[in-house]
This record gives sequence, C-alpha cells and structure tokens, in this order.
Amino acid sequence: MNTQHVLLDVHLTDRDAEAALRADALAGLTATPKHLPPKWFYDARGSELFEQITALPEYYPTRTEAALLARSVDEIAAASGADTLVELGSGSSAKTRLLLDAFARAGTLRRYVPQDVSEAALRGALDVLAAEYPGLLLHGVVGDFTTDLDKLPRGERRMVAFLGGTIGNLLPTERHAFLTQLRSVLSPGEQLLLGTGLVVDESVVVPAYDDAAGVTAEFNRNVLHVLNRELDADFDVDAFAHRALWDADNEWIEMRLVAQRAMDVRVGELDLDVPFAVGEELRTEVSAKFRPLGVRSMLDAAGFDPVQMWTDPDERFALTLAAAR
Repeated sequence: MNTQHVLLDVHLTDRDAEAALRADALAGLTATPKHLPPKWFYDARGSELFEQITALPEYYPTRTEAALLARSVDEIAAASGADTLVELGSGSSAKTRLLLDAFARAGTLRRYVPQDVSEAALRGALDVLAAEYPGLLLHGVVGDFTTDLDKLPRGERRMVAFLGGTIGNLLPTERHAFLTQLRSVLSPGEQLLLGTGLVVDESVVVPAYDDAAGVTAEFNRNVLHVLNRELDADFDVDAFAHRALWDADNEWIEMRLVAQRAMDVRVGELDLDVPFAVGEELRTEVSAKFRPLGVRSMLDAAGFDPVQMWTDPDERFALTLAAAR
C-alpha cells in the first residue's frame, strides 16, 4: 500500500460489532413480532451468498443499477463537480470504479473516501485502488453509516454516494434520521448521490427475493448461523422456512423466517430463552421500493434539493443527485 496516498481511520472495532449484535438480537428476539436487522446477514458466507444472488436471473436490482450507472456517470460527474467522492457501505468498491473513471475524465476528483463496517474489506479495496489510481488520495473509514457519519473526513466539495438501494433497508423513521444526520455533516452545496429501487409489479419484485434456486432462502437462514456462532445460540436452522412477500401498503418487500415447528431457542451469550410457535415469523429484512416523487419528497424533508434524477428504461431503479441546502 502506498502510504503516501492512503489513510485508514478505524472507528468500529470487533468489540463494537459484538456489542451491536448482542443489542440487536436482544431487542429483536424479545419483540412482538420478532425481527433482526439485515446487516447481520453479511458474515463471510452471507457476503458470498449475496454475490451469488446478484447473478441470478430473477435478481434485477444490482445489474439494473450498474447499467444505469454506466450510462449516467459522465452526466453525474459533470453535474456534480465534486473533488471528493465518499461512498457509504463501499464493500469492494466495484461499482465505484465507474464513478472514479467518470470524475477522472471530468478532471475534478482528487480524493476517494470509502466507508464500510469491514476493516478487512476496506484494506483489500484500498490496496487494489492504490495500484489502479496512483494519483488519487484514498482515505478509508471503518464505521457504520447509521452511527458514524460525523467521522467522515471533511471537505469543501464532497459527493456522498449511497448506492445499491440500501436506503430501502431502513424503516421510514430510520430513513429520515439517517438522511437528516447525513445532511448535518455536509456543508451547503455538498451532494448526495442516492440509489433507490423503484416500485415495480409484484410479479417482478417478489421472485427477486425468492429465487427458484433457493439461494436467497439460504442467504436468509444464514443469519441464524451467525447467531448460533456469535451468541452461542442453538437455532435449528433447517426448521425455518424462507418467505418473501410484498407489502402493498408500505411498498416494500419483507423477508421472513417461518418456524416450521414449535421450539424454544437458547441464546447462551444473552442468557435468553426464545420461544417460537409453529408458523411464527422472524422478520429479517425490509426492502422498500420508491416512486420518483416520494424520493424527492424524502430528500426535501431532510434538507436536500434534488438536482437531477436518472432512471433505467424499465423504470426499475433511480439514481438521484441532490444538494444540501
């Protein structure tokens, strides 16, 4: 790694992650109905399964956003003029290369700031990017975008990219809190590039979360493996069935795990016994889809002025550039 051009700030340690998992599990498994945040899907196995999901014929969001981004990046770079690109939940920074190349063509970018919860993923991405973009300043931030936005390095002309439709995994109050917090750490004129899945027909969206090959079902159940390993739980993983359903009122997909028999689960690290009735459901993910007007209203309510929106030809995904007021 070229240390002259690469920095890494660590604001989230393994101990922090362990405490967060314990808190989320305790709150969610004792709630009615039971629920867990989707971020706990993504251990090494979960991340591998999700990569498989993105290649499935039913799962359109990733390839649709990637194609839309490829078509729109030069317009985005021209409209933005940012000298610092921040990416929340960057992972391997794969899609970001499209943005980095477009900003390089525009001649404005001097710094890239990827933020992710995984220090290992960030270090790997920074190593690769340092070789591919030798003139670019790289400043990684290990942190959680729901709690560590104030740890982002300051700048005068930053554009924050929040892609992948991840905003839809937050409930409405959480979305507003996140966007409001993000606005509070930006100066007027700094920007947000937001990726959102759009509302499509139920016959299209449900199979994307319930594929014929069963990869999403395995991905969904993987969160129970995480609890068994990290919290000394004894979930019978095979005793839970995957379910994906469309909530037309809230315009979101819910993924759930359904107990196929009555059981009591022991979570040793929490000294907790969790009863499940036959047919009882554990919600593991919400993935909201949006309408263009709703995206604009959501951003406006948090203190952003939408500048431009790009959508794919089938209107399944949107990229919105907005400026902080």
